[in-house]
Amino acid sequence: MKWKRPPEFEVWKTSAELARLSELYLWWKTPDEALEYPEQIIAQVMNMGDWRDVCRLMEVIGKDGLRWVIRHAEAGMFDAPSWHFWHYRLGLAEIDCVPPLPTRNFGNARIALHAE
Repeated sequence: MKWKRPPEFEVWKTSAELARLSELYLWWKTPDEALEYPEQIIAQVMNMGDWRDVCRLMEVIGKDGLRWVIRHAEAGMFDAPSWHFWHYRLGLAEIDCVPPLPTRNFGNARIALHAE
C-alpha cells in the first residue's frame, strides 16, 4: 500500500471478528490471506454487509478506523450508495458535498470502476 497504515492495523490483522467476517465477505480467500489486508475486509463489509455485521464491525474497528478505510479506499471498493452513506454516517461530508468515488488512472485515461 502507498500510504501509512494506522497504528491499529496490527490489531486488525489478528482480529477474530475480522477473520469471521472475511469468511462471509471475502469468501474466495482464506482468513489468513484476507487478514493480510484487513482494510479490504472492512471495506467489503461497509459496502455490502448486513446491518448486524456492520454494527459489529463498528464496535471492533471504531469510527476512526472506518474513516481511515474510506479515506484510503481504492477504485471499486465501494458502490455509490455505500460511498455516500458512509461519508454522511461518519461525518466526512455535508449534504450534497460527497467527494467522487475513487478512480484508476491509466496514462491519460481515468476509469471509474463503479456503475453510475
